[in-house]
Amino acid sequence: MENIEIQNQPIKRNLPRDVFLHLLAIVTLYWSSITFITLLWQFINYFLPDNLSFYVGQSYAIRAQFELIRFAVSSLFIVFPVFIATSWILNKIYKKEAVVRESKIRKWLLYFTLFVAALVVVGDLVSVINNLLGGETTLRFILKAFSVLLVAGFVFGYYLDDVRKSEPTKLAKPFAWGSGSLVLIAITFSFFVIGSPATARLTQLDNQKLSDLQTIQQQVVNYWQTKEKLPITLNELNDSISGFRVPVDPQSKTNYVYTIKDQVNLSFELCATFNKQSDNVNEQIVKPMYYSSDLYAQNWNHPAGYFCFERTIDKQLYPPINKLNVPIK
Repeated sequence: MENIEIQNQPIKRNLPRDVFLHLLAIVTLYWSSITFITLLWQFINYFLPDNLSFYVGQSYAIRAQFELIRFAVSSLFIVFPVFIATSWILNKIYKKEAVVRESKIRKWLLYFTLFVAALVVVGDLVSVINNLLGGETTLRFILKAFSVLLVAGFVFGYYLDDVRKSEPTKLAKPFAWGSGSLVLIAITFSFFVIGSPATARLTQLDNQKLSDLQTIQQQVVNYWQTKEKLPITLNELNDSISGFRVPVDPQSKTNYVYTIKDQVNLSFELCATFNKQSDNVNEQIVKPMYYSSDLYAQNWNHPAGYFCFERTIDKQLYPPINKLNVPIK
């Protein structure tokens, strides 16, 4: 504790309190700003996808975008209200203890924030000019650069006005309402992109079903290469040595349906019941390009409800293992 006299009256200041509140306000400001920019960037990525960044397993990129959106929304739900509440508490303290506004910790943190915001704005503008000179004129890039400039400029303008005054800036309420409205709009809009939590749950279940079917398909191919025939039932794929157990539907807890269509031509079906219809962009679950096998480059699109994927093993692409080991004469 230290005593500071203002108008001949000693005012007690809780220095740990001041440090805690100012640090909390700045950290939550940075966190909120970064996650808000992340959210805007993922909206841009979703609606203006870059074909150069997609490959055979494009759904993984979409799912990564959704994960980033969910993390950004979760952060803004918690962190941004903490920032607003902390700023409100500090402004209440400033009115009662004006000397708190002159504390060194506040000055250092504000000027550091201005420094960071200025660097971000300058770096963003340099990046825009550099990319324009390099021929990058896509709407996707321009919108991303503008989003960074908007947030950094918003923060810089507010704190530049605040640091130059000896009393709380009159922009505090407009800043809180304006930023709060933007965050609320962004969070609300995100649910139109990623869906509700219930929808996300159904999507995760469908993704797991597709992953299970891919695993079963690979095991069926391995069975053929080892024994030169298709398994009669999925139970034949269980292996006590490797520890493999045929997965079951995570939602219904029932076995997936496996049917042999043609034993000679190695045709079979794998069936499951899905919650939602898939499409080529958002929910097609395929393995990334570093898998060379065309087993993972097949179409896994499906409608809602019960659906079967028909597969035929190519004997030339997947010959029996014993034929692979025959020496060449």
